[in-house]
Amino acid sequence: MAGDGLPRIAVVGGGIFARTQYIPRLREIAHHVLLKAIWSRTKESAEAAAELARDFAPEIQPRWGDAGLEEIMGDASISAVAVVLAGQVQVDLSLKMLKAGKHVIQATMEAETALSVYNSFPNQFPYKPIWALAENYRFEPAFVESRKLISDIGDMMNIQVIVEGSMNSSNPYFNSSWRRNFVGGFILDMGVHFIAGLRMMIGSEVATVSSISRHVDKALPPPDNICSLFQLENGCAGVFVFAVNSRSPKILWRVDGTKGTVQIERGIASGKHGYQVLFTNENGQCQMTFYPFCGVNEELKAFVHDIVQAKKDGDHKAESRSSYVEGARDVAVLEAMLESSAKQGATVQVKKF
Repeated sequence: MAGDGLPRIAVVGGGIFARTQYIPRLREIAHHVLLKAIWSRTKESAEAAAELARDFAPEIQPRWGDAGLEEIMGDASISAVAVVLAGQVQVDLSLKMLKAGKHVIQATMEAETALSVYNSFPNQFPYKPIWALAENYRFEPAFVESRKLISDIGDMMNIQVIVEGSMNSSNPYFNSSWRRNFVGGFILDMGVHFIAGLRMMIGSEVATVSSISRHVDKALPPPDNICSLFQLENGCAGVFVFAVNSRSPKILWRVDGTKGTVQIERGIASGKHGYQVLFTNENGQCQMTFYPFCGVNEELKAFVHDIVQAKKDGDHKAESRSSYVEGARDVAVLEAMLESSAKQGATVQVKKF
């Protein structure tokens, strides 16, 4: 049968992101992994999502409801699961899948409790299931290359992260109920990605933060604006300014050094969405390179590679960039910022993992 020998994966979640991002990305790497099943709460949703993948996964099985989850957990041929669900339920379901021996890749991360549960798992399998983090920007080539360029700008003097988002009623996620009932709202849900990009780029951890957040746009859940001063463990300071919805969308990361500057700005070139990387050297010469979005592809390929390696040699570690610990560190920075704001801007130490 075609696909024999490839690891088999299930997608748990049949919503917008699963349909528009995961299925197309899995189609592109179908020679590396076989999509065996897709789950949703209802039969109709599961069957509709499965049909979208039928062209590259002809034997895909729709699963739904509690019985469908049990079938996926009990299917020995499925070695891994992509959990693409609301933040409030995602971690609990990921832990259930991990306990059933499935490798898991997921997006958001509730840090401390989830980590302690995962780390306490007994060694009941030939190898400990991999828990990998998705959508974290660390696999975007723009950040990989900028990390290398940072070594050429001398001593860091200051950092700016400016996010003027476009989360309005035309965005398919605007009315997402779970984000509106999520502590931290879009600031936390969207912000972890920008923090992941920052941490990947600079190669030093955020030590302390002092922040003020506000609720200005009443169509959005609170807070919808945050301004934060942060200091790295290496002593350098920076600012993180994030408006969830702006009339002039812009997203950039900028690091100024004694010998040059590195800047990443989201944009479009030749019809492709991605990032423009600007590197200015000590002579003032500016080099510009555009990198299209491809991080989700790269992290899925890394996840599949890790699954194959785990089966071969028992090494259960995820690629370092997709480690669940990195996700916990991203969340810790945002949580410290929100905690500081609740204390009227008092300096807060970022939790270490």
